Amino acid sequence: MRLIESLYLLFSATLAVAGLSMVWFSVRAYRDTGRSSMMHLSAGFGLVVAAAVGTTILAFLTGFEHTRTLLTINYFVSTGGYLFVMYSIFESS
Repeated sequence: MRLIESLYLLFSATLAVAGLSMVWFSVRAYRDTGRSSMMHLSAGFGLVVAAAVGTTILAFLTGFEHTRTLLTINYFVSTGGYLFVMYSIFESS
């Protein structure tokens, strides 16, 4: 495995761990407070993690072919996730 692929894998794993931590924190906050905004926040971070992990897995499975398609799907799912995050902030204010 080349250095750039190793770095890509490392940063994707770091993003996944950080994102899943945010999912866990927001689910815990929902359980403690009952505020639906925390569930929207959890869904948003979940989608961002799914986009990162899915793109990484598919990139390695396809030998980094079809990068435009992978990035387009990644941006589509990530944008959906960030819209949930933005909605949760709007909802809580």
